[in-house]
Amino acid sequence: MTDNDTIMKALPVLTAKNFASDQEPKWCPGCGDHAILQQIKNVLPELGVAPENIVFVSGIGCSSRLPYYLATYGVHGIHGRALPMATGLKVARPDLSVWVGTGDGDALSIGGNHFIHTLRRNPDLNVLLFNNEIYGLTKGQYSPTSKIGLRTVTSPSGVIDHPFNTAALTIGSGGSFFARAFDRDGKFLRSILQRAALHRGTSLVEIYQNCPIFNNAAFEAFATPENKASNTIYVEQDKPFVFGKDKNRGIMLDGFKPVVVDLDKDEFSTSDLWIHDEKDINKASILARFADDEALPRPFGVFYAEERVTYEDALSQQIRDAQKNACGTLEELLKGENSYEIK
Repeated sequence: MTDNDTIMKALPVLTAKNFASDQEPKWCPGCGDHAILQQIKNVLPELGVAPENIVFVSGIGCSSRLPYYLATYGVHGIHGRALPMATGLKVARPDLSVWVGTGDGDALSIGGNHFIHTLRRNPDLNVLLFNNEIYGLTKGQYSPTSKIGLRTVTSPSGVIDHPFNTAALTIGSGGSFFARAFDRDGKFLRSILQRAALHRGTSLVEIYQNCPIFNNAAFEAFATPENKASNTIYVEQDKPFVFGKDKNRGIMLDGFKPVVVDLDKDEFSTSDLWIHDEKDINKASILARFADDEALPRPFGVFYAEERVTYEDALSQQIRDAQKNACGTLEELLKGENSYEIK
């Protein structure tokens, strides 16, 4: 028996039950958060990280109850501040696997400034943005992602604000990873969470999540079997953009403009179609804008993934360099390179 065999036998085999806390989820019946929580619990055992080395940080909102329902360390922060708290934790303890549970209101409204700056800094965080296009916990006010015309308690005549496009905002802010999934598509959501966990840097996963009380059926066009095939496209690396019930529709680029084509016609084949490349930021930016055009299917999957230095690695290197080149005495440090005497 080798040493590796001994180590493998010594490690406990973890399951989803090992990551379930003793707290009963206090979400409404039918809330999409239940399905998301289950897939998180399914993925965590596959990461090879002990529960005590995983931390979930959240802000305020229905999604931000997440830390209570997982048998890991957790921090329930204040509104919109989950990302800077998580960044500080990752800098102090880069050995930990740090996750953030947030919502469209928490992250994109009061937390909007932290959102864009976290993305450009690129700390190694796994950010799960539950998007139900409404404020659920505070009883149905419209959010930064609510559709124009939506009637809510704070927009009785209909929303007139143009909604945020989360994908475009993420890529435009310098995000190194963006993916979109859906609460009802458990198997696919699980695969996206696995990809996000493996990414070195800030992985942002937008999860469409149904709020049955205040914004029911907001994503029905992508949920029912009869609508899903025509209105969604699942993007895969190096695969052509094909969709439709019979996989007979595709998307090609006319310059920078995506165009839907019929593959049943002789003049088009899969060789004419857009081939997905996660590393192409220009095409990822075009893909992000699909959500702004009702004539195009809504994309799901990994839009963009770029490997670059993480914030905590860059900071650690900077500290090492500073220590190496440190001044010899406190007086020299205080004096610095640009000092002068007044006579």
